[in-house]
Amino acid sequence: MRRFIYSSLLIFCFIFNQSKAQSLPPKKELLQTLRSANAYFMNEWPDVGKPIWAPDKTRPSNIWTRGVYYEGLMALYKIDKQETYYNYAVSWGEAHKWGLRNGTKTRNGDDQCCGQTYIDLYLIDPKPERIKDIKACIDNMVNSSKKDDWTWIDALQMAMPVFAQLGVLYKDDRYFEKMYEMYMHTKTVEGANGLYNPTEKLWYRDKDFDPPYTTPAGKSCYWSRGDGWVIAALVRVLDIMPRNAPHRAEYEKTFLEMMQALPPLQRKDGLWNVSLMDETDFGGKELTGTALFTYGMAWGVNKGLLNKKKYTPIIAKAMNAMIKDCVHTNGFLGYVQGTGKEPKDGQPLSYDKVPNFTDFGVGCFLLAGTEVYKMK
Repeated sequence: MRRFIYSSLLIFCFIFNQSKAQSLPPKKELLQTLRSANAYFMNEWPDVGKPIWAPDKTRPSNIWTRGVYYEGLMALYKIDKQETYYNYAVSWGEAHKWGLRNGTKTRNGDDQCCGQTYIDLYLIDPKPERIKDIKACIDNMVNSSKKDDWTWIDALQMAMPVFAQLGVLYKDDRYFEKMYEMYMHTKTVEGANGLYNPTEKLWYRDKDFDPPYTTPAGKSCYWSRGDGWVIAALVRVLDIMPRNAPHRAEYEKTFLEMMQALPPLQRKDGLWNVSLMDETDFGGKELTGTALFTYGMAWGVNKGLLNKKKYTPIIAKAMNAMIKDCVHTNGFLGYVQGTGKEPKDGQPLSYDKVPNFTDFGVGCFLLAGTEVYKMK
């Protein structure tokens, strides 16, 4: 009898712990974690206009890495309206005179990412200077026949939401049409046959990873953060566009396909490997790809596009893992892969390692956390 009771207790504890592991973090604790991660970054960078120095190069602070951080900050501001967040973002725009790294003639999505926050801030306080340059830049592209600029999938997240924002703001479908034309080139034409594999429902980072390229184990190479950027692009565009906007169905279809592909690839600890199909290709914990996938899944549940019962445990497992395994008590984020384009870049990763750029990892984490926070 005693053995039966002991066995029953072990089973109960296992089930209880499993259930607890699949529960979303309490809202109060989650918000405090997001505040902590953001505060660490703001304290690290009190001068918002200071150039970003990394071991390989120095970049102005309106480049994509900082633009992604501010995407996350604006998401946090929507659920936690602290004036310091708003002022920090405005000061950043003002420090760069609301300009882009390479001026209004640039076609590089990395330069245009800052425009997402510029437009968000314009919508709060419509001062013309806030969107003058980003509008001029995107208008140059809309009025051009060129469509092959997005040769790497990161660019989709950096630039597509800007086209969507301007399309809504000016009620002008030309922004939607140009965005679709460029997106479809990336998806179906770039490289050999486009960067999207409709069979495995994931994207190659760029043409360098098209077949016959494989990982050392002979598998397709899908870079976690690269596919995460696509998820973020689709989420942000779908969130911005009206229901009747042109080509919305294409973005939603691809989003749902990717959402089918990702759950089976989740690690037992809740994170995703940097090489999605090959755990031997620099496998291990990584925050940014995990955060972007979590962001997409939580958004899909919140919008009713994904089954809540199926995806909530996946989301909870990922969010809890990021908090437990990556967030330091002072808010610093570990296991962030630095800038690059493939699994080997920035390796090895660890809990204490500081990546070459600390900003975009915080942005990814804030996007994920704020969307999970909104889940019921």
